[in-house]
Amino acid sequence: MSGAEGEAGGAVPAAAGAARRGPYRWLFAWLMSRLGPRHDAAVAEVKQRLLGSLQGTVLELGPGTGVNLAYLPAEVRYVGVEPNLHMHAYLRQQAAALGRAIELRTATGERLPAPDASVDAVLSTIVLCSVTDVAAVLGEILRVLRPGGRFVFVEHVAAPAGSRLRRWQRRIRPLWRRIGDGCHPDRDLESAIRAAGFARVQVERFDADLPVPIVRPHIAGFADKAV
Repeated sequence: MSGAEGEAGGAVPAAAGAARRGPYRWLFAWLMSRLGPRHDAAVAEVKQRLLGSLQGTVLELGPGTGVNLAYLPAEVRYVGVEPNLHMHAYLRQQAAALGRAIELRTATGERLPAPDASVDAVLSTIVLCSVTDVAAVLGEILRVLRPGGRFVFVEHVAAPAGSRLRRWQRRIRPLWRRIGDGCHPDRDLESAIRAAGFARVQVERFDADLPVPIVRPHIAGFADKAV
């Protein structure tokens, strides 16, 4: 990790190996700036329910171009953790358009740049599909959450086991990972979240109205850390 920064508030210590840049990641950031709103529209109602009540300090994993900023209450302290440096300009632009102060840090979910028990909520939307180590990221989320804190998620996931769509997700995974910056279309994220050690987990399953079938299966919900 390297190059951690603050948009509003102090800088955080840099850590080796987090910053990601390059022509491919520039292209991915550009594509997300254009395709991200389509996904956002497909899950807007779910986001309104889950994000609108968050309070205190909210840390978002992989905020990308900043589509979630509009759903969060104006009074929250927002910390975005985004390893793709090419996303930062889009996120700053969105924050400026909304008149929001943000803190932007360059790191990965496997080593979050935040002290133990320091945030009230962690937010993840379409991120856990592409992290290197899901269990490690969930462990970091638990570490940085305050007692009673909440992890809120909206993620695309594996289709039901044995289904035709699940088979197609598995077949296309090698190519999809290359074009989707590491995205796995067939991850069983619900099981991973339930096994992570949260005190309470609530999950709903639904199919998002998206043009690509392999990313239509979704889960959304929250997981609370023990008090």
